[in-house]
Amino acid sequence: MLRIHFNADDLAKVRMAARPDALWESILSFHRLRDRRGALVFGEWRSEARTRLKGETRLLAQLVPPRGYFPDFLTPAEGRDGLDAALEAVCATPPARLHSELALTVAHRSPLCVLPARLLALAEGRSEALSRLVAALRAYYRAAVEPYWAHIQARVEADRAVRGRALLDGGAGELLASLPPVLRWRPPVLEADYPVDRELCLDGRGLLLQPSFFCRGTPVVLRDTSLPPVLVYPVAHGGEPAFGESAGPSLGRLVGHTRSAVLQAIRNGCTTSELARRAGVSLASASQHAAVLREAGLVVTLRHGNAVLHTLTPLGAALLRGGASAEPEPYARNGPVTS
Repeated sequence: MLRIHFNADDLAKVRMAARPDALWESILSFHRLRDRRGALVFGEWRSEARTRLKGETRLLAQLVPPRGYFPDFLTPAEGRDGLDAALEAVCATPPARLHSELALTVAHRSPLCVLPARLLALAEGRSEALSRLVAALRAYYRAAVEPYWAHIQARVEADRAVRGRALLDGGAGELLASLPPVLRWRPPVLEADYPVDRELCLDGRGLLLQPSFFCRGTPVVLRDTSLPPVLVYPVAHGGEPAFGESAGPSLGRLVGHTRSAVLQAIRNGCTTSELARRAGVSLASASQHAAVLREAGLVVTLRHGNAVLHTLTPLGAALLRGGASAEPEPYARNGPVTS
């Protein structure tokens, strides 16, 4: 069980990550690459990614086991600023931290294990070893993550829109209660099933919520409680292929291909600027399309200051599904994962 303890200051400092984290997505996708589960969602991605990968995975496999602990230094906070910033932070990891976290990684596999030669050089902070690690991470990202980045970003932005609406409706408590059901908000504690027992006291530092495309099953936190607290949790995939198209050609014939794309982009909620980016239209055009769909009863718009959040009505969700039901499409809150 994982238990994250909040006080009043922590609730005031809960915040959402602005974008996907390059290294969290890389490391968690490496888990998915070796995981046979979730074939419907990740199966096609696995096949495509494996055709692009060469020797990058050999070093990563020594650092990232299929389950359990992997070094915190692989997912620095700078990952939210892009891959280059993240890799610079990895290179700047102090040797003492490298050694302690790598030793812990090996100990989790077997208490009698010693660091292999390649990891020993890395644990000592040797520049050539760090260069090899950075090269492996960069090559893996380019092969397995970067080709899908626009889709990953769209899913994360959709999740942010859902959380933002919860925050507007009821504050930080409502935001925490809106997280996928693998996370349970029991004030003042956020709980989740976890491979080991962990107690994380925020002590006024707040918590960064990081939605992740490749996280599956359980959320993830850093093992080192002295680091800035971050909770990585899975976005919804809804039991469909992760990179598949779900709006059929019949919808395009009915409302037009551009408006069909706009309706699909609003599926999990989004702002007007996010809508424009996902649908590939101008900001003015996105606003106009949303207005037409709103007048038709397919979309509802929530205003907050200068920003708006577009979400589907039950009729819009039913149309997107092909008219199977008049009930609103629920937020897929069944994203169990492990890491």
